[in-house]
Amino acid sequence: MLSPSLAQEIAGDTSAVIGFNVLITDAEGMVIGSGDSSRVGTFHEASVEVIRTQEPATHNASQAQQLRGVRPGMTLPLIAGGQAVGTVGITGTPTQVRRFGLLVKRQTEILLRESVMLRSRLLAERAGEKLLADIAAYDPEVVEGDFLAFRAAELGFDLRLRRVAVVFEVTVPATATHRQTPQTVYRQGAHRQSAPALALVRSELLRTVGEVFADPQDIIAATAPGWIGVLHRLPADGSTESLAADCRRVTDVIAAQDGLAARAGIGEPAGSVGGLHDSYQDACEALRLGTRVAGGAAVHLITDLRVHQVLTAVGQSARNRLVDLTTADLRTQPDWPALRDTITAWCENGFNLVRASEALHVHRNTVVYRMNKIEQITGRPLRAPRTAMALYLACLADQLGGGTDATVRRRRRGR
Repeated sequence: MLSPSLAQEIAGDTSAVIGFNVLITDAEGMVIGSGDSSRVGTFHEASVEVIRTQEPATHNASQAQQLRGVRPGMTLPLIAGGQAVGTVGITGTPTQVRRFGLLVKRQTEILLRESVMLRSRLLAERAGEKLLADIAAYDPEVVEGDFLAFRAAELGFDLRLRRVAVVFEVTVPATATHRQTPQTVYRQGAHRQSAPALALVRSELLRTVGEVFADPQDIIAATAPGWIGVLHRLPADGSTESLAADCRRVTDVIAAQDGLAARAGIGEPAGSVGGLHDSYQDACEALRLGTRVAGGAAVHLITDLRVHQVLTAVGQSARNRLVDLTTADLRTQPDWPALRDTITAWCENGFNLVRASEALHVHRNTVVYRMNKIEQITGRPLRAPRTAMALYLACLADQLGGGTDATVRRRRRGR
């Protein structure tokens, strides 16, 4: 419980402050820390009785000579959880060091408790990280879901509860790179920082996320530098809207910190290990796809990006053919981005002219003009569902990076 490294640090620092040598022993009376390094590893006989009785003892010069490894001074028990885990001794005449005894004892016990609490918290964090990593990489052919559920139960988490995966990515905007601090850098590969700086930011981000996702059943862990995963327990009356609002609260708090930016991806609800694996992968996919098609938003739900997800699954070559063969002439137009947005808004708003114009923030006559231009160029009626959906999928594929480069396309036409 009392580590030699901690004991040596406490003994050395305290000795320097009070001007008397301080030594610390373990529960067996062995010196594990001392301002006089030559005493480390020796046996301190007086500590044995102090540990047994849990009462302090003083020894003058003649008394100390009769005990192995003891010098004049005072020895006090270190109590943790009602048990003596070691002793702290101060070398000097009893009348000189007695006034420091209780103070040194209390300070050492406080540091010991803080060390134990920190170690317990770090162990819990590491266990949570391992659990989340195993769920993210879950393969039923490799490991039984019941085994992961059992491990989670040992940590106090019930994976049978309805949960949804959330993934946060924290980055440093390019405009902030000139004013970096330990709090402003937390992106894998973005900037080189010392391990202490990364550890400081990591703890702060985990605390920020934990303040919003405060249910005891919420599993929160740092999954990689700049990434935090959450398996959030959904309350009975929980909704996607309230979850998205919670995620925005987190991203807003992080954004308020100097130079940081954050985004979140949200998966689908699940109540099994396999379902949580899919939810976590969906949350990561929502973050990736959302950035490409709605880069300005901070929170992305996979439910809004299922079509994009399917498009990415068919492969780049198929997306290129879809974009090239469906929108080739449209993409040569200088106002192609506006035409693409018009097709997207038309389809996503139920083929309703008023709602499409509101979504685009333009007059309905502008939408009509663009639609007529699209029909004239393609030679296909945009109001026909099949035509509209084909163009819609091609527009989404273009946003995802589909289509052949215009220069290459022109060269092909010239052959």
